[in-house]
Amino acid sequence: MSQQRRRPWIVGVSGASGTPFAASVVRGLIAAGEDVDLVVSRASRLTLLDETGIAFRDGHWRDDLASWLARGADGKPDTFDPDLSGVRHWPAGDLAAGPSSGSYPAKGMLIVPASTACVAGVALGLSKDLLQRAASVTLKERRTLVVAVRETPLSGATLKQMVALDEAGAVVLPASPAFYAGATHIQDLVDFVAGRVLDAAGVPHGLYRRWEGELGGGSRTA
Repeated sequence: MSQQRRRPWIVGVSGASGTPFAASVVRGLIAAGEDVDLVVSRASRLTLLDETGIAFRDGHWRDDLASWLARGADGKPDTFDPDLSGVRHWPAGDLAAGPSSGSYPAKGMLIVPASTACVAGVALGLSKDLLQRAASVTLKERRTLVVAVRETPLSGATLKQMVALDEAGAVVLPASPAFYAGATHIQDLVDFVAGRVLDAAGVPHGLYRRWEGELGGGSRTA
């Protein structure tokens, strides 16, 4: 019997603040048994270093990713212990990488977080790096593209670009946490946004308490 063909979700991490959102999404995909192809932009590495103290290096990506995903949103190390066996990393400058082609077997792409520069690049089809190129491929192949915008306030130009992405078939998902789920910790707020990203991709998860039509449900323990 032939081995089942790998068909990952591509996760693009751009330079916006919000690297804990990306970590939670990747952990959620792993927990759901999904394979992950990771593209970390050059700008996002500066943000990751600033927010976590972790330097993401192409040559040591597995060790650096393990440190990143193990870290809680509150900064505590060794909070999580995800299995990275199904994760593959592609350097952002590698425009010959698998996700740059429509024939590469991917389920779709999640950009978490998405900066306004990333939104503009994808909306305009610039493909200046692998992240933008993979997003363009995802759109042209009519696959799921979720763009988790993390910026405020939003300029008129960015709002128009977000409309263009919506019209092209992407799901524009602002990184806006909700409080009805009974959040008591910063990780709860991060996981809510990550959970909504996974909802948009149709990936099952248990990252947040869902609304069930009962007022006050989030304030009670499960």
